[in-house]
Amino acid sequence: MSRLRARRGRRLAAAAVLTVVLAACGGEGYEPSGPFRPRPEGPPPQVGPPTESPQVPGPGDPADPESDEEAGDPNVVASGLTVPTGLVVLPDGTAVVGERETGRLLQVFPDRSPARELMTLPGIDTAGDGGLLGLAISPTFPEDGLFYAYVSTATDNRVVRFPMGSTPNPVLTGIPRGETHNGGGLAFAPDGTLFVGTGDTADPALAQDPASLAGKVLHVDVFGRAVGAGPVYSSGHADVTALCPGGEALFATDDSAEGPDELVAVVEGGDGGWPAAAPDSAGPVVDFPPAEGGLAGCAVAGRTVFLGALDGRRVHTVQLDGTGALAEEPGEFLVERYGRLRTVVLDGEGALWITTSNEDGVGTPAEDDDRVLRVFPPGGAADSPL
Repeated sequence: MSRLRARRGRRLAAAAVLTVVLAACGGEGYEPSGPFRPRPEGPPPQVGPPTESPQVPGPGDPADPESDEEAGDPNVVASGLTVPTGLVVLPDGTAVVGERETGRLLQVFPDRSPARELMTLPGIDTAGDGGLLGLAISPTFPEDGLFYAYVSTATDNRVVRFPMGSTPNPVLTGIPRGETHNGGGLAFAPDGTLFVGTGDTADPALAQDPASLAGKVLHVDVFGRAVGAGPVYSSGHADVTALCPGGEALFATDDSAEGPDELVAVVEGGDGGWPAAAPDSAGPVVDFPPAEGGLAGCAVAGRTVFLGALDGRRVHTVQLDGTGALAEEPGEFLVERYGRLRTVVLDGEGALWITTSNEDGVGTPAEDDDRVLRVFPPGGAADSPL
């Protein structure tokens, strides 16, 4: 069951294995430990067949309620997945998506060709809301082909890296692991260093504990070494489920254990204010009540931040001004159309890749859940950087 809460239930060209320059990096790998959820029975995830002129929603038309049933929903590029969580868009315009419940990595295509299974990450423990929680690709991916993943094992949460098809090697280990609030945010900074979002493991005191990696945003290099005075970059977070850089700014979704969920601007040495705000802590950019929250994904385009909401079953759009503050009341789209929405990733054409999370034990799955969507946000995205 995903995102078990004390207060409420929450919560993949490459026709062959990708060729890489680095066959393995750092460390000697790690031994599998902890149970896997069984793979879904039956054929691999499928999507509707590609057509000569695939239906692609245009700007301002994120969903096509009149799409005919036989042709399939043009927004759905993959279906029949098991809680797709981490997602990265590759330089060729395809995507790799990871299933939280199975550890599988699949390649997904914007033309709705059948998804291709690439590999299964070993050693993942899916108890509680753990599992394969986040994905990122190396800033030098065209040269090294490296993927980074935030995963739960039986004993910790950790960041690993690997070329597709090879044994993962540890980057950062020993992140506290709990039944809930295991974090999972991963994002590379423009300088090639890595930000990691963790959770408080349902022990709020750890968020303010300088000796703990729980409830923090961490800052490390690609070998897991602390950057600056780190590795703790920011403290006082409940559950950093997603991180999204925008220009020189860094934003996080903080899925609170109590009260509203927040979009937070993360600064070095900052305090997210959980469980009790420090006198100099910055407030959230915007927060959402529980019925609209369960924030679990974010992407930045210009001055617009897109937020995937599990409990809210929608994508929130947050417009910011030149200082990074809220410019107007948030908007929304895809409301109640696809159920619980999790990961949100922007591609080079301005489209959003969005994963559903209806097979997580909290949602009400449709026959083809879970799905990966690719839609263009209404009105396009703002061009002005933060």
